Amino acid sequence: MLKAKILFVGPCESGKTVLANFLTESSDITEYNPTQGVRILEFENPHVTSNNKGTGCEFELWDCGGDPKFESCWPALMKDSHGVVIVFNADIPSHLKEIETWYSCFVQQQFLQNTQCLLIAHHKPGSGSDKENPALAPPLNKLKLVHSNLEDDPEEIRMEFIKYLRSIINSVSESRDREEMSIIT
Repeated sequence: MLKAKILFVGPCESGKTVLANFLTESSDITEYNPTQGVRILEFENPHVTSNNKGTGCEFELWDCGGDPKFESCWPALMKDSHGVVIVFNADIPSHLKEIETWYSCFVQQQFLQNTQCLLIAHHKPGSGSDKENPALAPPLNKLKLVHSNLEDDPEEIRMEFIKYLRSIINSVSESRDREEMSIIT
C-alpha cells in the first residue's frame, strides 16, 4: 500500500484545521483554537488508488500551526513530505504576502515541483465568497489555485482535493517504480 505525507501550511486563522477536518472527514470544530505545532490526521480515500494497480493508499495530513513561533519545527515537519497545500484566507490582504514565505520554505527549499503544491483560497462562512482570483506574485501565480467555501459549495473543494491526492499518489508511485528499476538494473 502506498503512503503519502501531505502538509497543510499557511498563515494563522486561514482555515487549515477546518479544511483538514472536512477533507479527511474528521471531527467538526465549532470554535477557533490555534493549532499548536502540528496535528496529524491519517486517512484513506476510496476514490484514490495507485496507478493501474488498484491498490489502496494511505495519507497522513499534517495540519501545521501557522504561528511563526513554530518555525524552528518546520524542518522536522517537512521531512519526507510528498506534497504541500498552502491555505490562506482570501479575505485578509496580508495573507497574500505571507504565503510567499510559506511557499519559499515548504516548497522551494524542499525542491518540490509545482505539481506537488496546491493553493487554497479559503472563504470563511459569511464572508461572501468572492471567487475572483487574487493577484499572486510569481512563482505563486503558476500554482493550481482553488477556492473553498464549505458553506456554499463544499463538494467542489472535495473534488479538487481528490484530484490533487491522485496526482501526489501518481508521483509517489512513479518515484517508487524508478527506484525499483534502478535496483534491478
